[in-house]
Amino acid sequence: MAWVELDHLRLWYEMAGHGPPLVLLHGLGSSSADWALQLSGFSSYYRVIAPDLRGHGRTWCERSWRAISIEHMAADIAVLLERLNARPAHVLGLSMGGCVALHLALDYPGYVRTLTLVNTGATIRPTRRRLLRGLWRVLALVSRGPGAMAQIIAKGLFPQPDQEQLRQEAIARLGQVEPRAYLAALWAVLRFDVRHRLHEIRHPTLVVAGDRDDTLGPKPTRALAEGIPGARLVIIPNSRHATPIDQPQIFNQVVLDFLRGIDEAQEGIPYVSIIHHVEAR
Repeated sequence: MAWVELDHLRLWYEMAGHGPPLVLLHGLGSSSADWALQLSGFSSYYRVIAPDLRGHGRTWCERSWRAISIEHMAADIAVLLERLNARPAHVLGLSMGGCVALHLALDYPGYVRTLTLVNTGATIRPTRRRLLRGLWRVLALVSRGPGAMAQIIAKGLFPQPDQEQLRQEAIARLGQVEPRAYLAALWAVLRFDVRHRLHEIRHPTLVVAGDRDDTLGPKPTRALAEGIPGARLVIIPNSRHATPIDQPQIFNQVVLDFLRGIDEAQEGIPYVSIIHHVEAR
């Protein structure tokens, strides 16, 4: 666990393992703690770097909420990769983290080796139903604080009775968000739109979607996979928006299959794919 000093900002990150660098970018309102179920599995093969994005977790300062955008977050990660001598890196992003990963690949293409984009899109434009649900969460945040909003979000992510522990862990993570930073990051996500630039991406890309993701819905994820040249879409069954957490075993295997396949192909070593175990397109 360490810090990198940026302009007016201390970027916190966790790092584990050895090998090619792999960066994990978390979702809106959360932190690098999202990746607890990936750090151990991925660090056997990769140097895993899991930062808290600007305005989230321990990457916070009084002025940071005024300068939150997807572009700023991507620039922060570019500096982190420079400081750690970790470029080009495999970059994996969940939801908002996927937006950051896309901007990193577009604005700093030499810093990225592959992209893995999970339950995200080239633009995040909510439907009327999802917009109303989002407004309800914001109202809870403003009127009753982060804990109330965290309970609403966690219940949607992990609705099953046997997911009680996951639900409580999500409440603990999301309940620590700084309200101004959350609202600024939410506005940044809503402004994000790189649909017109997807054709510029030339990195090997895997798009992963939970088949029951009702936070984003299936259309943006499928459109993302169709818009990136050569991208592959994999659907994870029985999974909602937090796929790395609600289906960690199959998610980790799919990601490792993709990454190790790329790495070993570049080294001239044949690799046996297991992607046929899930729905792939």
